[in-house]
Order: sequence, then structure tokens, then C-alpha cells
Amino acid sequence: MASGSGSKKKRPPKRRFKKRKIALLVVELLVLVVAIVALVIVIKTTNKKTGIKNFELNSEDISVNTGVKEVYETNEKLANHTEIALFGVDNRDKKADSTALSKSSRTDTIMICSINEDTKEIKLASVYRDTYLNVGNDTYNKCNSAYAMGGYEQAINMLNMNLDLNITSFITVGFQGVISAVDAVGGVDINVTDAEIPHLNNYQASIYATEEDPHKLITDYTPVTQPGMQTLNGQQALAYCRIRYIGNDFQRTERQRAVLQQILLKAQKLNPTQLNSLTTEVFPLVATNLHFEDIVARVSAIGDYKIVDTTGFPFDDGLTTGMIGSKGSCVVPIDLESNVIELHKFLYPEVEYTPSADVQAYSEKIHSDTKSYVGR
Repeated sequence: MASGSGSKKKRPPKRRFKKRKIALLVVELLVLVVAIVALVIVIKTTNKKTGIKNFELNSEDISVNTGVKEVYETNEKLANHTEIALFGVDNRDKKADSTALSKSSRTDTIMICSINEDTKEIKLASVYRDTYLNVGNDTYNKCNSAYAMGGYEQAINMLNMNLDLNITSFITVGFQGVISAVDAVGGVDINVTDAEIPHLNNYQASIYATEEDPHKLITDYTPVTQPGMQTLNGQQALAYCRIRYIGNDFQRTERQRAVLQQILLKAQKLNPTQLNSLTTEVFPLVATNLHFEDIVARVSAIGDYKIVDTTGFPFDDGLTTGMIGSKGSCVVPIDLESNVIELHKFLYPEVEYTPSADVQAYSEKIHSDTKSYVGR
């Protein structure tokens, strides 16, 4: 008996839906492949046009404490991690290229980025720039002087020697690199407090002031006028990162990590074309020894990464502050060895860690140098 006009239509076979899904998946994969190829071409082209150079690290020039390299290479739980040193230098030149950034300069930001390559989880640890440490050549001073003395190589050595790390990769960025990165992702969402507003605007106005011209001010910036959650542009975000009159360097590093987290979150929302633009705008403004193939691989998989935790070093219950002779006001690890143990627990909670003899020696030296100044 034939169906009436009011009868229900038959559902199409499930096979059609499967075919459509497969076809859609194929299209998506093709788009992804094209995007990755385009990104490779863009980076290669950008490299040729701007003269960006890759900074090689000579293994003979990189210091790693006795026995540490072997531990990182043989322990399976450590071998799947990649550590990258992140340096933010006080370079205010809008046209600063990678060569200029690689040279000796003060580091406003010193950060360790540890990536678990299996889970794509990232942990960030800021090293307070005024921390009294071995600066990579067996002299002791504020750790931010390492980059000023010997560029990125000595700064990496400073981190490896004091913290029992095996860092072989670095990224250095100046003022313009931060501004461009933030603007390229469409700004960063930050909850600005009332107390931060005047400092944020003051840092915007004096963004290009130098030792030679400390009173150089600009007026072409957008002031922040209200507290609360808001999207900061590149210049505002850089100024926010530089605030140090509220919470000193401890809270300033929190702001820096918050901005970095926001850049990642915003970049993960970009389409392939926008990611290409991000690469072409920011890549010329950094100095790094990462090869472009590695950068392409990470950018193409940017959605897989997640910052799961951040901290500052030395740890809150393991530091003190004080004037250390001619070195000025310093952050002093009360016991470097204990702080390094805590750092390794933070970075690699699944690994049992015993400090090297080198760290124990540095710890004793720091205690000896500072005990008469900080009363311990």
C-alpha cells in the first residue's frame, strides 16, 4: 500500500553521512598541509628578506654541571622534556634585528620554559633578575648581569650552573618584539588594577627613554583609563610587564608570565593565514638558535600546547632581600641547594633529584658572601 502525503520521509543511509565525514576530514587535512607548507615558505622568505641568522650554540661554550647532562639524556622522564631559556632584553630600538638582540644587554626578563613533549604541557619559571648567583664565570652578582657580560651564552651558563639544568635553546626578544607579538594576536586580556593604571601609562609614555635621553617621552599612546578585565594592545602590554613599583620584581614576573600565557591562548585562536602573519611580524624581531623547522612544527601544532603552571625563583619561603655590598639590593636564596631541589620538584615532579656537587659549592659561596648583610 502506497504511503500517504503525510507519511514520514525515509532517512538517508548512514553510509552517506560517513562518506561526507570522510570527505570533510580529507579537506581539513589538505587545508592543514597547505597551511604548513605556506608557513614554511613564509619563514624561508622572511629569513632571506630580513637577513635573520640562526645563532648556533657551541657545545664547548655551554656549561653544564658534572653529571647533569648524562642524567637528562638517560632518564626517560627527563629526556622527553625540552628546556628553552627566554630572555627579555632592554632594547628599545624599533628596528633592532636579531644580531642586535644577541649582544650584551640588560635582561628585564629571565624565564625557563619547560615543555613536556609527550603531553605538550608547559611550565614557566621566572628567575628574579636581582638574584645573587654565580653569573656563569665563577663571579657572583645579580643574575641579570650575565647577559650584559657575555650575551645569551653566558646567560644560559648562569642558569645551567646555578640550577642544575641542561638548557641548549634560547629565545631573546626586545621591546618591539613584545609589542608586535601582542598586536599580532589581537591584544591580550588582562585584569588591570586601579593601582597599576598610573604606572602602566607612565611606562607607555617613557617607553623609548634611554640613559642618553632619560626624559624622552611620547604622546602617541592609548592610555588605560579604567580598572578591570580589558584587552591591552602591544604597547600597553609591554608597559604592564614593566611595572615594578607594585610588588617589586616578584609581582612583575607574574605580570610577564600572565602576558605570555595570554599570547599563547590568543595565538591558538588564529587561523593559518593569521598564524603566517604572526610569524612574519614577530620572527624578525627575535634572536634564537631554534631552527625554522622546529618553529614551523611548533606553530603548526600550537593548539596542542598548554601552560599548566608558573612560578618564580627563588621560592617565597626560600629567599630574602638586602643590600649586598657594592652589588646593591639583591634577592638572596637563603639556601640555593634547597631552592634548586624545589625548582626540580616543580619542573619534574615525577623525578627524584639530588643536587650536584657544583650547586652545593655555589650554595655555600652565596651563603658566605651574603650572611653578614642579610643576618642569617
